[in-house]
Amino acid sequence: MDEALLRSLTPSVLAVLVRRGADFAAAEDAVQDALVEALRVWPADPPRDAKGWLVTVAWRRFLDATRADTARRRREDLVDGERAPGPAPAVDDTLQLYFLCAHPSLTPSSAVALTLRAVGGLTTRQIAQAYLVPEATMAQRISRAKRTVSDVRFDQAGDVATVLRVLYLVFNEGYSGDVDLAAEAIRLTRQLAATIDHPEVAGLLALMLLHHARRAARTAPDGSLVPLAEQDRSRWDTESIAEGVEILQAALARDRLGEFQAQAAIAALHADAPAAEETDWVQIVEWYDELASLTDSPVVRLNRAVAVGKADGPRAGLTALAALDESLPRHTAVAAYLHERDGDLATAARLYAEAAQKAPNLAERDHLTRQAARLNARRGR
Repeated sequence: MDEALLRSLTPSVLAVLVRRGADFAAAEDAVQDALVEALRVWPADPPRDAKGWLVTVAWRRFLDATRADTARRRREDLVDGERAPGPAPAVDDTLQLYFLCAHPSLTPSSAVALTLRAVGGLTTRQIAQAYLVPEATMAQRISRAKRTVSDVRFDQAGDVATVLRVLYLVFNEGYSGDVDLAAEAIRLTRQLAATIDHPEVAGLLALMLLHHARRAARTAPDGSLVPLAEQDRSRWDTESIAEGVEILQAALARDRLGEFQAQAAIAALHADAPAAEETDWVQIVEWYDELASLTDSPVVRLNRAVAVGKADGPRAGLTALAALDESLPRHTAVAAYLHERDGDLATAARLYAEAAQKAPNLAERDHLTRQAARLNARRGR
């Protein structure tokens, strides 16, 4: 059974049901039923048209559920009169579904969360980490979003800004998390850039390409994380870097700066440095200042503290860090790094160990644990 194929077809099948008149929550349930049926049937009897098979089964499940629900009896005339689905067209509906999920009846944050869960396939835990909120809070937000759209028709798409936010978060989760969605996010952003003339769409595409270009160097053969300063830059994808820089320069030339362009500019400065010690940290701090003015994000200010520590010394970085909430994810890890650069190895080792306990994934936890062990070994000499 090709579970990757099922995953790739899910958004398109869901979009077909929504276009046929199914409310979002019911369509999602029907598609999940169809996927379960596919896992049961396909190993012994694989279909010739996988998408068409899923659409047909999901639509039948939706009809069955609709007819059984007396509270929705008013919809029976609509669904009974709908023609039976034939072979599904070879159309990629995923990007359209992103826009449909960004429905005007939802707040932007709820639309993003709903899309990440229903289309991106992320877990509630992963979405909560991206939003820096407790998992229970995110579960309630997604449930409210489903209830909100359960009785509306998706005949009015959401705005570009919300869709960009979803694509950005999907890319980040695919780049650093448990589910590999980075390539899919790049593919969809390319589609969007080809259809919409918008500098922030270009900025997001540039940002993705510049980050993705470093992916091969981010992990060692044993799967451990390799910090940016220690990466083998010969393994970076120079073609993706060149494309990302070209797209970014064209977007910046339009003088309509947005947060994705600013982030891409920071990534481009990292990519432009032949070696870590040649990084233009002063200019990176300036771009973080721009980014902070655009977003007022605590995560941006946390990253800025690291850049300040590089540009002006670790004491300056620790001063910038002191203004931030200590409960911020990765705050402890940044504090450990800056204390190490300041020569306080005992404090740094202790903070690395604390940060490891708070790490959001196994690879990061192992990396921080090794950092603590390294410093403790140095102190014991």
